[in-house]
Amino acid sequence: MSESCSSRHFSWLTKSCFPNPQHHHHHLNQPQPHHTALLHRHTHKSPPQNPHHHQSSLSSLPEDLLLECLSRVPHSALSSIPLVCRRWAHLLDSSAFHDLRRLHGRLRRTLFAVAVTEAGLHTASHRIGHDSSWKTASFLPQDDIVFSPGIFHALFSHSRLLAIDRKIYIIGRTAMIRCDTWTGTVGPKSAMIFPRKKFAASVVAGKIYVAGGATRTSAVEEYDPCSDSWRVVSDAPRRRYGCIGTSVDGVFYVIGGLKIGSSGDDTSRAAGVEARVYASSMDLYDVAAGGWLRSRAVPGGGCVVAACAAEGHVYVLTSHAVALSFWRFNARRTPRATSGGGFGEWRRMKSPPLPAQVRFDSTVRFSCVGVEDKVVVVQVMGCIDDLLRRGGRSTRGVKEALVLVYDTAAGEWSRGPDLPEVIRRAACVCVEC
Repeated sequence: MSESCSSRHFSWLTKSCFPNPQHHHHHLNQPQPHHTALLHRHTHKSPPQNPHHHQSSLSSLPEDLLLECLSRVPHSALSSIPLVCRRWAHLLDSSAFHDLRRLHGRLRRTLFAVAVTEAGLHTASHRIGHDSSWKTASFLPQDDIVFSPGIFHALFSHSRLLAIDRKIYIIGRTAMIRCDTWTGTVGPKSAMIFPRKKFAASVVAGKIYVAGGATRTSAVEEYDPCSDSWRVVSDAPRRRYGCIGTSVDGVFYVIGGLKIGSSGDDTSRAAGVEARVYASSMDLYDVAAGGWLRSRAVPGGGCVVAACAAEGHVYVLTSHAVALSFWRFNARRTPRATSGGGFGEWRRMKSPPLPAQVRFDSTVRFSCVGVEDKVVVVQVMGCIDDLLRRGGRSTRGVKEALVLVYDTAAGEWSRGPDLPEVIRRAACVCVEC
């Protein structure tokens, strides 16, 4: 990779960002925007009047102007930017570039489903309300990085997916990798301090928080992507396994799961009550204050199977052996003009359109993701038709990879395009890219 760029890179940028100046509907006497006029001067083919004038290149542009130009590049061309030169690669990774993309309306909340095969990591992306189908792609290791065989399988087992801006973090028991959705590259990052499986994880103010899933500690860890480092910030009031994490208004929610350390032989009434408390409750950690708020119980007493945050609320999907129920928790801590009640209020919402009286077991798993004002429920494992068949009932054509979309404003469910066949046993996350 070169340190600077040449005239052909400048030509590529011009074609990517700006229309052809010779197009018939551009008149010569029509005033041109400042940046466009500047580009016309640089790409003019007539010989310079000054014999000592050197050929201009993008290297001579000030950084703010270059950022302005690069921020207008189409999404499909973003992966080419870091290949041009080190300067462009550095600018692509800057917060200023991301902010300009947002300012120009070139960022979209996109649902990603990530799966692993023997060949590596594969993704399917879908923009709710914009795309009619899923777009598949693969992640490749960054230059000079070699992953050992089988590392993706080992990492992906019981892992958690989170997104900060355009980057996806896959957090495994003893390793973590970061995937860049713009460049399609993968690189290793620091692992958690304590090994964990089936833990809660979420992002608050640009940092990652994890809790639960560890047999020997109740520590809550914080990851800073700027320093690529973890630290312990608190101890959780309950040691959970199989829990789910989300966040709203600076609060990290640790939801559902089982009690770590309980004996499988303990069938007493007290043990059963305690198990239900863990499975249908959530702990609330105030990140800014560094303390825990009062724990909340999910109404109905069902086991939490999926949860996410959207539009200032926490949405929880619970199982009651033969039925699924859908609940909304008002997580807005600041007063807002809303008819949804005050902080901490629960409300039962319309259940997903799935066959009734189906006994959901561990063979069927759902992922719940908030995408702007939508809640997307993805069936990432198992087949509901198989459950119907085992119960002696006729099938409904509800197979693996079902995608259901809940509109929080309208209060209605719709069916989205099923996951592609290449994406199975996926984990899902919403990415701004």
